[in-house]
Amino acid sequence: MTTTAVSPVLLLTAVVRRVERLSPSFVRIRFGGRGFEHLGPEGPTLDQRVKLLIPPAGRPVPTARIDYEGWYAAWLALPEPERGHLRTYTARAVEGEDQQRQLVVDFVLHGAPGAGFGGHGPAGPAGTWAAAAAVGDEVGLVAPRRGHEDDFGGIEFAPGADQRLVLVADETALPALASIVESLPPDSRGVAVVEVPDAADFLDVRFPAGMERHWIARRARPRGEQTLVRLRECLHLGPHGRPARDLPSLGPAADRDEDVWETPVHSSSGDDLVAVGELQARSGAGDTYAWVAGDSDTVKACRRLLVGEGGLSRSNVAFMGYWKHGRAS
Repeated sequence: MTTTAVSPVLLLTAVVRRVERLSPSFVRIRFGGRGFEHLGPEGPTLDQRVKLLIPPAGRPVPTARIDYEGWYAAWLALPEPERGHLRTYTARAVEGEDQQRQLVVDFVLHGAPGAGFGGHGPAGPAGTWAAAAAVGDEVGLVAPRRGHEDDFGGIEFAPGADQRLVLVADETALPALASIVESLPPDSRGVAVVEVPDAADFLDVRFPAGMERHWIARRARPRGEQTLVRLRECLHLGPHGRPARDLPSLGPAADRDEDVWETPVHSSSGDDLVAVGELQARSGAGDTYAWVAGDSDTVKACRRLLVGEGGLSRSNVAFMGYWKHGRAS
């Protein structure tokens, strides 16, 4: 008897079901459509990443012209005027069952009118699309098939048992952080530092009672500046820190002008990785686990602060540069 393998990848046309403006900088869009009953993840979304294919203005979504096997190469092979833009977003939630199953995505309106203080500059294609989105609009969606999330990947949050959490996010990573904290056991402990453009962007997020939370309104201050000050205070480190030359090496790419993406099993800097078996053996061995996501420059500064100065084990960290200042999102 031959068993046909099921692909962990879903390639769908996502139809806008509802648009909700949450704050000056955030708009929440709910997507549904054919095939959404198979949409994963099965459990908590945590920081699950998905891909959105934003079609060119006035053109149809290209998903009908590509197949889930080799979808990226097939998308690249399309004529550029028909291809649109590919962007990565976090699933704020996956809700409902059967034909009512929906994907919830919170978009940051970078540079859009009313996006608050401290914007990212000109709006990119995804932010521009989200700012004008209406019920019935369509985008392409590449996402995990329900029950096959492990093969699809896209979740980096993986703390050990009984660990104190340190969570740091800017507005681009707030949807992931919100999804993470709302999935935590009620007795979870730790600290969360969230920097957003303006106080009007302090969203309603359900934190465990034992988690200390710090909302920061950036306004006209430099990006990440207040996050680092607050993080130092939370970790009881000195206000100025040691000179960079006195800090332990964080790898060959730590100070280069590039994105950073480092977890116990992956490093964009080419550093040595922790074997999966060793990682499982270490699970819960440390008393602190850090998850940091946002703009690459702030993430790199937090990386140096937590690992280099704070001495946090690199087997207990996840640092993700979701975007880089000056690049359209």
